[in-house]
Amino acid sequence: MKVRADIAALIYDGRSNASIACQLGCNRDTVNRVRQALRLPGTPLERLYAETIPTGQVREYRPKRMPTAPAQAKANQAALLAALRERPQKAA
Repeated sequence: MKVRADIAALIYDGRSNASIACQLGCNRDTVNRVRQALRLPGTPLERLYAETIPTGQVREYRPKRMPTAPAQAKANQAALLAALRERPQKAA
């Protein structure tokens, strides 16, 4: 199958089949056949599954705050408990 360059470029830009078909005035099936010829996933869910790696994380995903490691969480908890024990108690 001969792959249309304009469809391939939009596919690599991350566009959906429907938006490519609407923009270029072709059928969604044509876009889907090109996507299959390029061996790329079609739906957003398929793209998400294709990007996952064996650890269950998605490539290029960087949360705003990285989760604390279990050892660091335990050290933080111990430091907090020690600070609370050292604090003088107020009389009621």
